[in-house]
Amino acid sequence: MNDITTFVFDVDGVLTDSSVFVTNEGEMIRTMNIRDGFAMKAAVESGFNVCIISGGSNEGVRIRLSNLGLTDIYLGTPDKVKTFKEYTNIHNIKPENVLYMGDDIPDFHVMKLVGLPTCPQDASPEIKNICRYVSHVKGGRGCVRDVIEQVMKVQGKWMEYFNGKHD
Repeated sequence: MNDITTFVFDVDGVLTDSSVFVTNEGEMIRTMNIRDGFAMKAAVESGFNVCIISGGSNEGVRIRLSNLGLTDIYLGTPDKVKTFKEYTNIHNIKPENVLYMGDDIPDFHVMKLVGLPTCPQDASPEIKNICRYVSHVKGGRGCVRDVIEQVMKVQGKWMEYFNGKHD
């Protein structure tokens, strides 16, 4: 965890619990955990790269994440490996310095490329089998906060974030 400079997260099943509420008009509504959002904002403001790569394309998700200070948001991504490679090349990020959290088969191949593959407690068995860390928390319930907080604590940046600046 000392070498992590970048967090990459999937949305559905990681930032959400994989549930969607479908309105009569066909709009799909997701819920996200406030503590996950707080941790992502803390990571960004502490100098970490935070990136979202998702196959889903909900504009509400983009707005929520943008409001947290995230700028690298890739939604509607059919090829996560290609997007990941482009992102790391553009920002000169070494894959071994990336923590990726995914929960299901669409994340499998990209997770094999990173230094620290992680997943929520309720991820698919195939994903759990390739992870170096399985959160004790389910998707959409604070698993993102779990991994960000752990990395920031190991690097001495968690409480530093709050000292004076973010009380």
